[in-house]
Amino acid sequence: MKVQGVNASSRKTRTLIKTVFAELMQEKKELNKITVTELVKRADITRSTFYTHYDDIYEVAKDYELETIDLLTCEDKILYTKQDILDYFDEIIMCLKKNEEIYKMLLSSNETLFFLEKLRKIAIKKIYFALKDICFYHDLELDVCFFVNGVISTLLSYFRNQCDYCLEELLVNAKKWFEKIFG
Repeated sequence: MKVQGVNASSRKTRTLIKTVFAELMQEKKELNKITVTELVKRADITRSTFYTHYDDIYEVAKDYELETIDLLTCEDKILYTKQDILDYFDEIIMCLKKNEEIYKMLLSSNETLFFLEKLRKIAIKKIYFALKDICFYHDLELDVCFFVNGVISTLLSYFRNQCDYCLEELLVNAKKWFEKIFG
């Protein structure tokens, strides 16, 4: 990545590029079908402006991935208790709600499956780390895997408009299942 949000203008341009990129992902469904030419035309910016901020389309996708993983995993936040985990779910849903339209555009493509795999691994590690000293049983890691996979799969269905639930209902249900599994 070239420019690192040095000023308000740079941040605004990067946001515009990423928003147009998300729109194109929703339309094209494949990353390799998006061109810089198409993106700059739709964003009404010059090619040199694009290249000041990114090397190519793949770097825009990577920037989105990293930003989303940072937002959703709260890397610097350590979870110590079950309540910390439940509060973490609240924070994730607030973040998803705040950026709902962007995620709907981005997650409409199968290109995002690699990103979801990264997110899944991070979430499993984070939740398992929080529970390993609280829940003492042999299959804890397997239960965490099943739980996280189910939540991510359900959220993917939501963002692809394949279910009739709202994010708040999904949160309530995730918390309910968390309590049932990890009590």
